[in-house]
Amino acid sequence: MQNEEGVITELYIPRKCSATNRLITSKDHASVQINVRHLDENGVYTGQFSTFALCGFVRAQGDADSALDRLWQKKKAEVKQQ
Repeated sequence: MQNEEGVITELYIPRKCSATNRLITSKDHASVQINVRHLDENGVYTGQFSTFALCGFVRAQGDADSALDRLWQKKKAEVKQQ
């Protein structure tokens, strides 16, 4: 939310889970946000990264590893097409 001067007045901006598209509330203390670095063909960091947010529900079910792997494979396919 912005005031008349255009300054953002909200202290909390909610995120969505990358795996389930659920809203991550402020009370979800089990949620994580992971930045995955991009590497070139030599394995050197390029300065870019992809951000994935996982809610506590996904982590509690034990699906975080497979969800992150699926999200990363999808992201790699999108980058190759560009």
